[in-house]
Amino acid sequence: MVNSLCLTLLTCVPLLWLVRESAGMPDPARRDLLMREEASRQTGGLLALTAAEQKLDANLHRFKEQEMAATLFLPALHFFKAKPLIEKSAIYRLLQKMPKGAALHIHSSSLVSAEWLVKNVTYRPHCYICFTWDNSVRFLFSTLQPFPRWDCFYWQLLESLRARIGDNAGFDSSLIQHLTLFTENPDGEYPNQDVVWEKFEKAFIAAAGLITHAPVLRDYIYQGLEELHRDNVMYLELRSGLSRTYELDGTIHDKIWTLKLFQEVTSKFKQNYPEFFGARIIISVHRALSVSEVKAAVTEAIQLKKDFPDVVAGFDMVGRENSGRTLWDFREALSLPAELGASLPYFFHAGETDDEGTDVDQNILDALLFNTSRIGHGYALAHHPLAKELSRKRNVAVELCPISNQVLKLVSDMRNHPAAVLMSEGHPLVISSDDPALFGSTGLSYDFYEAFVGIGGLKANLGTLKELAANSIRSVHDAQGMFFFFFTVVHNNLNEITFNSFSFTFYFYNLKINLQRLQIPIFGFTEKNPDNGFR
Repeated sequence: MVNSLCLTLLTCVPLLWLVRESAGMPDPARRDLLMREEASRQTGGLLALTAAEQKLDANLHRFKEQEMAATLFLPALHFFKAKPLIEKSAIYRLLQKMPKGAALHIHSSSLVSAEWLVKNVTYRPHCYICFTWDNSVRFLFSTLQPFPRWDCFYWQLLESLRARIGDNAGFDSSLIQHLTLFTENPDGEYPNQDVVWEKFEKAFIAAAGLITHAPVLRDYIYQGLEELHRDNVMYLELRSGLSRTYELDGTIHDKIWTLKLFQEVTSKFKQNYPEFFGARIIISVHRALSVSEVKAAVTEAIQLKKDFPDVVAGFDMVGRENSGRTLWDFREALSLPAELGASLPYFFHAGETDDEGTDVDQNILDALLFNTSRIGHGYALAHHPLAKELSRKRNVAVELCPISNQVLKLVSDMRNHPAAVLMSEGHPLVISSDDPALFGSTGLSYDFYEAFVGIGGLKANLGTLKELAANSIRSVHDAQGMFFFFFTVVHNNLNEITFNSFSFTFYFYNLKINLQRLQIPIFGFTEKNPDNGFR
């Protein structure tokens, strides 16, 4: 770390001297040197590309120039309008084939595509539906007619309802609309954040009765892993409240049962797909809860982490930041692990707001005070210079979810996303999809496209993609084993990307150098060096 700092001082001081005031024409050589130095600071800017990689990078740059010169710049369009056009993009098709590492910010209620829920789950026997007074739906599996409740007075068996309607395709499309935010007129239907968040939360509630049915949950987890694996994702950390699951006979299962099920399904998936590293749960509670309720949740999470160390990754607080309590409000609860000497890593949502200067805006600093391992969204981080400096020094990555930020109306044109500043400075970033099912996406490729083309612009290159994928692996808590797996399995079975007869073997980065920087020997691994210098 000291050597790295000295090197930085030795290189930066002369370069700063180069930009001193000049009475005449600036020296072109000095200008070129400054440009190279600035480019080296961006995400992936220090990675050396092989000859084959340089060839692919040139193709990527050409494709990007063509897309930026087009009449419609896709990252400036709302994703609901841009999606079919993105799917035709040469860059997107290449990104689909790219190994992406880990998906570190996805919520369990939106893991699997809504189309699968409707086409598969709602056609299963004993599935009932109820249309609510606030233009939403509820689902429930039951052998008998469900009793009326405050939000559902009349339950109908879906099999019978479909038979009466006689238009399965049209009816299924209407169900998908209840389970997603998709609309052909997003700006008109969602004029502000309050409106889109209301629909957002309704969709979560609507899906709950399907997902929490025990037989469905088993298939749902497997399907979610399959959709990620299909998009070349090798590891998942899933935020979940571990809601109670129910059987057809009314039996209710607790969180321990759900964790065991998750462990069982993940193990089965890894047997079928040995190149998939695994999946873990980040236990999540809603920030609308009381302090005493969060205390109880943290205490429970500590025990679950102890009982299921390979399944539970840590703890987070979810829900809209602008309308919930701040992290500081829960300081007594969130201090419990440290006070008890217990292990419970935090992965806090923080800075998913554009309300600069408010109490909510301080969640960024508070997350770091509570030693968060990563920052969920971190949209506001660029406006907090101290927090930005601290997170970079600690290698605390920002979980960047571009499509979510756009759909939930934090940004409209990706070129204006504050993560562009973070990317230009080489701040640790990972790409994730947040709630893919609600946005009509799957995997990570759509979000990679928005980040690479829109946020990164022409400066983002193949080195940027390699660094983003690598960041996702090194940002996993206790990732030593994954690094070993990543290099021995993935690196030795290189994925080949073929594009228009141009074949390129995709290297993430040099194996030997990075193992040395991590202090991981080839035939084993040691404790991760906290000052590894990665960005």
